[in-house]
Amino acid sequence: MANVVIMPKQGQSVESCIVTEFKKKVGDKVAVGDILFSYETDKASFDEESKFEGTVLACFFQDNDEIPVLTNVMVIGNEGESFAEFAPDGAAPAAPAAAPAAAEAPKAPKAEAAAPAAAEAPAAGPVVAGAPVSPRARKLAEEKGVDTAQVAGSGPHGRIIERDVIAAAGAPKSGLAKAMAKDGSFAAPEHGTGIGGMVKGSDLKVWQPNHTDIAGEGEEFKVEKMSNMRKLIAKSMYNSLQNSAQLTHMLGADARKIQALRKKAKKALEEGRIDANITINDFVCYAVIKALKKFPNVNSHCLGDAMRIFNTVNLGCAVDTERGLMVPCVKGAENLNIVGLSKSLKKVADDCKKGSINPDLLASEAASFTVSNLGGFGVEWFTPIINVPQSAILGVGTIVARPKDLGGGVYAFVPYMGLSLTYDHRAIDGGEATRFLKQVAVEIENLEVEF
Repeated sequence: MANVVIMPKQGQSVESCIVTEFKKKVGDKVAVGDILFSYETDKASFDEESKFEGTVLACFFQDNDEIPVLTNVMVIGNEGESFAEFAPDGAAPAAPAAAPAAAEAPKAPKAEAAAPAAAEAPAAGPVVAGAPVSPRARKLAEEKGVDTAQVAGSGPHGRIIERDVIAAAGAPKSGLAKAMAKDGSFAAPEHGTGIGGMVKGSDLKVWQPNHTDIAGEGEEFKVEKMSNMRKLIAKSMYNSLQNSAQLTHMLGADARKIQALRKKAKKALEEGRIDANITINDFVCYAVIKALKKFPNVNSHCLGDAMRIFNTVNLGCAVDTERGLMVPCVKGAENLNIVGLSKSLKKVADDCKKGSINPDLLASEAASFTVSNLGGFGVEWFTPIINVPQSAILGVGTIVARPKDLGGGVYAFVPYMGLSLTYDHRAIDGGEATRFLKQVAVEIENLEVEF
């Protein structure tokens, strides 16, 4: 009996996954537990294991294809079994490399039956200037914002008909995207970032036509395509800067108290009083949570003409992995003590590095505020980019000795930690952002934790 392998659904927010590599090809023998293919979604990567034993009869997609969740991907069964009924719409299954002649004979009638259908949908020819347009096609083009001058007709004598416009329209477009697309200056992606894959105006700005043929490649340099992960990061960063009014304030915090707490935590771990290795970053995040509870407007999402202000702190923490930057979220972080917060931050970071993080925790909407710490790399100050629709992000730098007035005319060098707050000026005024940043410093300098 033939068994179908579907694209799993990883998390409630995931609608499609990208296959990075098919480990098994058509005709390969498969045992239960064998890896069939690797796939990723929104920065998390997974391996799909076979639940069946047999031979790969069909594979409906190729490496780097984006596949909707719950779509049929492969068929595993006994050689010669039929698999045509499992083919998803629009997919062309690959035939076995060496199928027996007897198995091919029964399929001939199906191929003949499919011939008329193919004849009904001839391939569109080249784009012809001034090509005739059918009334239905013209009306549909106006509705979908398609420039018929850029459409190749597949009707008689190159006539542009309805199906040509549907193919050219691709994903549905918002009103702004339609208006922008009319002059032909912008290119639309296959899937937009709007609801149901709708293409928004910001998508047209981001995804201009790609030019992969770069002249002069040779001994001096080589051209490498971006990985799927890198594309996701690039899109997110560009979209953030294009769709928010970002400004960064910087301030130093006296780190003597937090360094002392770190020493106490290490001693408590050695003595067995706690079971977590609490880091400087954990203490900073703990202080940030306290500050956010006092400045709820910063703990928010900016939605253009409205704001989503959170009653709970869903803390995002930037994690550097081999595959790129990930920002997992710890939900309800204000309810955790310092040990619980440390464990939660370590768990989501480890899951990111293993590629087993829940994709729902990586969605930019999951976190209400993000902390990005580059102190371990020796960076003193930087301007982090907001993970939209969040209203702000805190950058944490390394600890450096700086002079400080201790009073009575006495100056000394004390350890200072660099703090950089990037905020969306549409949602937060400069004064409020400054007061919040100062409050973070106050919390760091006066943090009290019991072990």
